[in-house]
Amino acid sequence: MGHWFYRNIVEPGKLPMLLALVSFMLTFLVTRTVTRLIRAGRGPFKNITPGGMHIHHVVPGVILTVIGGFGAVGNGRVGPAAAVCAIVFGIGAGLVLDEFAVILHLDDVYWTEQGRQSVEVVVIASALALLVLGGFSPLGVDQLTPDERQDRASLILTLVFNFLFVLIALFKGKLRMALLGTLIPFLALFGALRLARPGSPWARRFYRNRPKARARAGLRSYHHDRRWDRPRRRLQDLIGGAPDRLPVRKR
Repeated sequence: MGHWFYRNIVEPGKLPMLLALVSFMLTFLVTRTVTRLIRAGRGPFKNITPGGMHIHHVVPGVILTVIGGFGAVGNGRVGPAAAVCAIVFGIGAGLVLDEFAVILHLDDVYWTEQGRQSVEVVVIASALALLVLGGFSPLGVDQLTPDERQDRASLILTLVFNFLFVLIALFKGKLRMALLGTLIPFLALFGALRLARPGSPWARRFYRNRPKARARAGLRSYHHDRRWDRPRRRLQDLIGGAPDRLPVRKR
């Protein structure tokens, strides 16, 4: 285990990334714990409201991300300064992505259904970082032989094709598969070949005059969501807390 850690993390200069990822995940978990305590009215924590204006934690998060990012660029990948910058960047990124839904909607949707998007983005970002940290590289460049590295035309062509598959999967409404496809060779091909999700740009453009395709896409999406939506929501509630329930309207 120690040999693997040194070979895959320390030796290639991945220690700053490990520190950034750990600080990112810990910051998100601590922030969610604090906000849940504030929401429940427990503990000494309170919202920061100078002059009556609520300061979201994305504000210090942006500042820390900028400081850590520019500091990391200026200090390289090794040394104590790089490690400190990586930790600062990870903390800032954790604060920012914890309020990703707030930024996306430009509204305080933190404890609403839309707020689940923050938890989903943090999980995806952590998974991608873990893939890179574990040795995955876009299109498996690290596994190419010296002869294959010399064939740059083939490599560029492969990159272009995989990028096209990622774009198609994205336009078909398959965000997770598109993101993972940027790291795992041709994973996005499955998303590009399968039916688009209803409401996606691809479905609106190409299924507009194809009622059978729309029906099949809707049925497949229904069965997929029915199978995976409840476990996904339970995991999101466990990590980030359940959103507020809207009051039932009386007729």
